[in-house]
Amino acid sequence: MTVFWIVAAALVAAVLVVLLRPLLAPARVLTDNTAETNLRVLRAQLAELDGELAAGRLEAEQHAAARAEIERRVIEEGGGGVQARTVGVASAGRGGMVALALVLPVTALALYLHLGNRDAMDPAAAAAAQAQDGHAALQDMESAVARLAQKMKDKPDNAEGWALLGRSYAQLGRFGESRDAYKKALELGREDAQLLSDYVDAMAMAQGRQFSPETDRLLARALALDPNHLKSLALAGTSAMVRGDYATAVKHWTRARENAPPGSELEQGLAGGIAEAQAKAGGAAVGAGSAGAVQAVPPAAPRAAASAAAPAAPAVAAASSAAASAPVAGGVLRVSVALAPALAAKVQPGDTLFVFARAAEGPRMPLAIARLSASALPAQVQLDDAMAMTPQMRLSAFAQVVVQARISKKGNATPEPGDLEGESTPHAPAGALALTIDRVRP
Repeated sequence: MTVFWIVAAALVAAVLVVLLRPLLAPARVLTDNTAETNLRVLRAQLAELDGELAAGRLEAEQHAAARAEIERRVIEEGGGGVQARTVGVASAGRGGMVALALVLPVTALALYLHLGNRDAMDPAAAAAAQAQDGHAALQDMESAVARLAQKMKDKPDNAEGWALLGRSYAQLGRFGESRDAYKKALELGREDAQLLSDYVDAMAMAQGRQFSPETDRLLARALALDPNHLKSLALAGTSAMVRGDYATAVKHWTRARENAPPGSELEQGLAGGIAEAQAKAGGAAVGAGSAGAVQAVPPAAPRAAASAAAPAAPAVAAASSAAASAPVAGGVLRVSVALAPALAAKVQPGDTLFVFARAAEGPRMPLAIARLSASALPAQVQLDDAMAMTPQMRLSAFAQVVVQARISKKGNATPEPGDLEGESTPHAPAGALALTIDRVRP
């Protein structure tokens, strides 16, 4: 802030120097030799007149009359002398100069204090303002979802509206309400692989990340409609992995991998899941049982879309997120969220962690949001285009985004004093970034 005021004062001083320099210059005496100039002109006219006579273009009488007139004017001009006049600043002008020197900086300061943003040069204040914008955006999203829910109550026969509401609830981490909305859409006759897999995803998350015979039946329906649907294949593989059916897990994940974008994170994650399933089933036996489709899978491949190492099915959210984002060419942001050690004692069981991205410049509505338990920290969160509420509000639609994380004591998106917060600098809407929750909301 001190640097700002120094620069501002220097600019005001520079402007004053430019404006006042002509007024501060000393008075100068200018000579006025107009008579001498006029005599030179008249002598030239006499010479021209004589030339006209010699050339025969003037009569003697005309020449004599014109010459007499010029001589008279020469006598008149010769009677003058050199005049001098002083050029400078009158006392009244100097008073205006002093007034300008005082009024200009005072007026500039008054306008800045009235119209300017004194906190813009304060990094802490700027960060707090950005965080406030993000919280307001999250509140805007919740308000929009609430309006959509009310609209569906008024017109409950809109299957597309229920599907959109289910997706919106999932973005806010309200999986029970998401499950119920998806169910309404299915009951109204809309049935496709994407809706069925989204329904399974919400259902599994609502029941503690657990699959069930019902979710398996729904996934079978989805794959009957579209045998190559990525999210359905990833979820079906995860469910099979959890219940110990490694051959089926390899079968589903292999098919998903064949349809995943080459070189994508999803393809790499599926390769890791296949390798793990092979290892658990005895490697070569599982590979032979799956028609040799996974013999070349590298055992050290990264796990993302479908690793299910424990019976508690911790990978169901990662599987659904990665599979849903498979068709997206860009807009996949991997966020590593950590908690500053100084704030560790402030996190209590049951606290909720929100991680969301918004445009660095543009609408405040979140482009993608994830909700999980604060006890999962440090956490790896993926934000992607599949989380968008509308096609226009996707991560990949903006050049830069800001990612924010907040630990809520009450588990809702409305920020309150005592919440723990962290925010990134503007970042490309793809790749990886690290984010630390390092401050307490006042």
